[in-house]
Parts: sequence; C-alpha cells; structure tokens
Amino acid sequence: MIRSQRARWWSGLLLLPVLALLMGARQVPLVDPEPIAVPAGLTEAKVSKAIKAALVGRTWVVTEDQPGKITATLNLRTHMAKIEIPYDTSKVAVRYLDSSELMYAEKKGVKVIHRNYLSWIQNLVTDINRNLLLAGE
Repeated sequence: MIRSQRARWWSGLLLLPVLALLMGARQVPLVDPEPIAVPAGLTEAKVSKAIKAALVGRTWVVTEDQPGKITATLNLRTHMAKIEIPYDTSKVAVRYLDSSELMYAEKKGVKVIHRNYLSWIQNLVTDINRNLLLAGE
C-alpha cells in the first residue's frame, strides 16, 4: 500500500516538467503581420469601413475610432486581446497593444503569446484584405 502511494507521488512529480513543457509549447513569438496594401483609388472612408466590417465579422469590438487609427478588443471567454490598426490610403497595419489570459510574456528579450492570438490576427488580416479588394471593385 505504501509502495503504490509512493509510486503515484513520484509519477505525479515527474509529470510536472512535462506539463511545464507543454504549456510553453502553446506560446509563440509575438510578431505583428506585414502591412496590408490598399488597392489604388480607395478613399480613407472606404478603408475604414472595410476594416470595421472585418472586425465585426470576427467579433472584435471597436473601442476607439479616430481618422487613420482604429483600436479594437476581442473578448473570448476569459481571454482579451487589444490591437491598434493604423491605416491610410496606401496601407493597413495591425499592431498588438495588450492582452490578458493569453500568456503574454517577454522571454530573453523575445515577446511571446498564446498561439491562438496569431490565428485570430491572421484571420482578421485575411478578412481586411478581402474587404479592401471588394471595396476596390
């Protein structure tokens, strides 16, 4: 009986480093995407409308809307991500601002975040790009 309790205790103790490694695998370097080129001939109003449509389509909430810059927040369960989208008639950029419950950290000078954040941003960039192309037709 004591031997099996001791074996379970050691098994649990040995499992901790494995769990720590798995948690680390969920973090990836935080890299803002390349700027999105705006098709020629679009006005700043059309660019803003295309960005907002993409944000709403992906359940982001516009929290600040100024000419040339939109700030948006995504709330999923306990997770929160906040981004800034500066834009003009030539390009649109997406920049990380803040987050909670997304394992954001700086490790050895490299910013890291939960890998899902990058998927959310890539989906948003794809939608913005599509909306800009449709607005230019």
